[in-house]
Amino acid sequence: MDVFILPIPIEKIHAREVLDSRGNPTVEVEVHTPFSIGAACAPSGASTGTHEALELRDKDKRYGGKGVLKAVRNVNDVIAPKLKGMDAARQRELDMLMLELDGTENKSKLGANAILGVSMAAARAAASALELPLYRYLGGVNAYRLPIPMMNVINGGKHAGSGLAIQEFLLLPVGADTYHEALRMGVETYHTLGKILKDKYGKTATNVGDEGGYAPAIGTTREALDAMMDAIKKAGYEGKVKLGMDAAASEFYKDGKYRIDGKSLSRDRLVKYYADIVKDYPIIVLEDPFAEEDWEGFIAITKEVGKDVNIIGDDIFVTNVKRLQRGISMGAANALLLKLNQIGTVSEAFDAATLAFRNKYKIAVSHRSGETCDSTIADVAVALGAQIIKTGAPARGERTSKYNQLLRIEESLGKAATYTGI
Repeated sequence: MDVFILPIPIEKIHAREVLDSRGNPTVEVEVHTPFSIGAACAPSGASTGTHEALELRDKDKRYGGKGVLKAVRNVNDVIAPKLKGMDAARQRELDMLMLELDGTENKSKLGANAILGVSMAAARAAASALELPLYRYLGGVNAYRLPIPMMNVINGGKHAGSGLAIQEFLLLPVGADTYHEALRMGVETYHTLGKILKDKYGKTATNVGDEGGYAPAIGTTREALDAMMDAIKKAGYEGKVKLGMDAAASEFYKDGKYRIDGKSLSRDRLVKYYADIVKDYPIIVLEDPFAEEDWEGFIAITKEVGKDVNIIGDDIFVTNVKRLQRGISMGAANALLLKLNQIGTVSEAFDAATLAFRNKYKIAVSHRSGETCDSTIADVAVALGAQIIKTGAPARGERTSKYNQLLRIEESLGKAATYTGI
């Protein structure tokens, strides 16, 4: 007997301007069908790659030029009339039509924040109409793997006001048997680290950056790593919690040199710098260790430590199939940071994930520094079977909303739930 699924016609699409975790405007979109309403918010990055899809801002007096009323109008006046009546469950058709309406390489006409808001909200509306959790709707019956939470616990770079060049110092509780156990390990280590930093650097050391990580007055990379190692030991998780770093190296690259720890290093010297650190600490992730156009640097570090370390490309790939394919062909990195708003639609992000998996690149689904309590990426991580989710420290509501959603997903999966590990 044939199974017939009724279409889920879009009756209304409405966008509004709301605030993100930094108090800056962003776009929230609702997609209405006869059976459901799906809502989603577009996130916003601080250290953004130059090849990312464009986040459309008003650039007038409101909110210091960061208003998004243009993007809101593009949803309400341009996108909504074209998508009205279409089937919300036809995700790729909806996404491709919005790309046609925009007609630019980087979504600069309508704005990636406008397009992505609609794309995510449509997926939520379709999932709700079909009475499916979002992870199941997007990933099907094979969505059962929970990712490793990669927690940003010490902030530097653009996320804090300290002297650290490295933007994020990360904890990865790889030695857990379940996701909820991994989350507990990470949380306990985070709080232990807070006590260590407070005792050593004073009360202000536990002030937090944009992503909930501590922002102490630490000046060197090794000093930060030593504090994390001390926290892991005192929390009782030696060997079970590993380390990672997101260098965001484009931010400290200038005139052919990398300025880090008070030194100015060439590409070759920076490769050695990382290799020495990897030897001395249990580091399993290096994200954006070189600038976004330094393909040779990515190739060199992948050859040097790539067998033991996940070299994640963020600004260099920007969740873009063309740039990822170039990296794969050259042997640059061995993992992809997947950010929905870097590319602008759910469909294109999933295309990048497919290419990565087919070429044995690992995937880390990621938040942005400017977030909301929208938890879509938690469902996306499970839908894809991604090995890692990166969504900040286990602090601040916009970060814990993702971790908590993964707890709900794990519970709903029951005995089928599997903790990914690396």
